[in-house]
Amino acid sequence: MRLVVFGGLPGTGKTTLSAGLARRLRATYLRVDAFENGLLTAGLVAAQAGIGPAGYILANGVARNCLLERLDVVVDAVNPVEIARDGWRTLAAETRSELTFVEVTCSDPRVHRGRVEGRVADLPGWLVPDWASVRTHPYEPWQGERLVVDNVGDPATLVAMIETALGRHPAERIPGRPDR
Repeated sequence: MRLVVFGGLPGTGKTTLSAGLARRLRATYLRVDAFENGLLTAGLVAAQAGIGPAGYILANGVARNCLLERLDVVVDAVNPVEIARDGWRTLAAETRSELTFVEVTCSDPRVHRGRVEGRVADLPGWLVPDWASVRTHPYEPWQGERLVVDNVGDPATLVAMIETALGRHPAERIPGRPDR
């Protein structure tokens, strides 16, 4: 089974790319924001800022069940710290699943800022971050192999490139546009 875990700062386009890949692979799509929103909606946490790792723990548990049922899983999450990423590594090892991390970046600050400032919450009651909070968002450097995707190109093309790269070495870089 395959576990593909997306990470990257808010507004880089993780949701667009991860949902597109899940559709192409016909894989289970798990969005950590939706788990966190569910915790808020159920009244299990008082505020979005107080959620902590709960959404990741829930998503990891659902991913475990899917992988044990031999279903591929695509995870959409910021994964800002190594401890969150380690949870996916442990899950992959325990379920004997092939793990690929995909770090989504956006090398053009104007595009990134435009995405952040133009976002509208698609989950009821969910607060999307503003540009100032994205710029100061805690985000630890990645350890280990991952596929890095610079999401400044056509999302459908990038999803196809990610799908193709899944059969290759996971530390490849997929640019969103040719280097200038």
